[in-house]
Amino acid sequence: MHYFSCPLFLSGFFEKEHNQDIKHNTLNKHEFAIQVFEELSREDIRMRQSDRLILLTLCMEPTQSLEDFYNQKLNFMPDNLKKEMGHFNVFNLDDFLGKHAKPIPYSRKDYFKISLLNGHKRLSYADKVVDVADYALLFANPLIPYKWEPLGDEQSGYFCIFTEAFFNHYGNIKEYPLFQPGNVPVFPLSITQNDSIQNIYLKMLEEIGSDYTYKYDVLRNLVFDLVHIALRMQPATASSYSAVNAATRISSLFMELLERQFPIQTPAQQMLLRSPSEFASQLSVHINHLNRALKETTGKTTSQIIAERVAQEAQALLRHTQWNIGEIAWSLGFEELSPFINFFKKNFNQSPRSFRNISTV
Repeated sequence: MHYFSCPLFLSGFFEKEHNQDIKHNTLNKHEFAIQVFEELSREDIRMRQSDRLILLTLCMEPTQSLEDFYNQKLNFMPDNLKKEMGHFNVFNLDDFLGKHAKPIPYSRKDYFKISLLNGHKRLSYADKVVDVADYALLFANPLIPYKWEPLGDEQSGYFCIFTEAFFNHYGNIKEYPLFQPGNVPVFPLSITQNDSIQNIYLKMLEEIGSDYTYKYDVLRNLVFDLVHIALRMQPATASSYSAVNAATRISSLFMELLERQFPIQTPAQQMLLRSPSEFASQLSVHINHLNRALKETTGKTTSQIIAERVAQEAQALLRHTQWNIGEIAWSLGFEELSPFINFFKKNFNQSPRSFRNISTV
């Protein structure tokens, strides 16, 4: 019986990512992880639960950009997408799902999305699940990945997508409670409410197809109509998964958020999430809940996992880039050089400079 070691796999892969001589021949993390997972599934190779979790996390769909959305769903790119200060569009869901919708894999979007959903569905996010029997309004933001699972054949509705920049000088859209971590983003609707909100989407479709000079101002107002309608409602009641499933799901989402910050490719790129509390906030869970989930699935604390991954990236950057140590420290979230040096010494019993000198000999 053979055993798979995810730390060794990850170490070898991230070394390759930072080796500029072979980087252009290397699969991305998502593709490589899927390839390895399929190979391990064919062979009789065992994995620890924590290793399986990490590998499955890497198999999750990459964050979908607006460019990805248009290329994958519509096979075209709007001419003005790169020229706009912000972007907005609206669609009929029937054009994408039809009557036999397939489950949508976990993924994050780098844009906002508000969907009017008709049909029996289940939404999974963080450690929560919401079943929608008939009609619902969903508010999705770029921070948290989620998954829709249709539970019936009949699926229909509408959705609009937009960037934060679309609302520049028109209020801070991401500060509304609907888009804040910790809030349930699903609002069940009555038939009357559904019909009323459907009319808003029909107005959006009419407006975006018009040649009215100020149509985007009208569209912003219609988006705010959706926001304020929802703020007056009660969100759907979310139930927790079983303890085991919840821990696995939270751990998987945590690993996905952590890994998306790597590799660090330029000195101007900095880790945005460094502390356990920042990760907990993005995942809409209490920090103690996150720690318990990771301890259960990996045997390590949140701080330990973050520190190990940062240390691994620090080694790769020291070995494979010419950046000065201050630039590396900053890119890994250290505002001052001395804390980074102390961190590196604690993990490797030598200074970053000594490690670089030995590695480049």
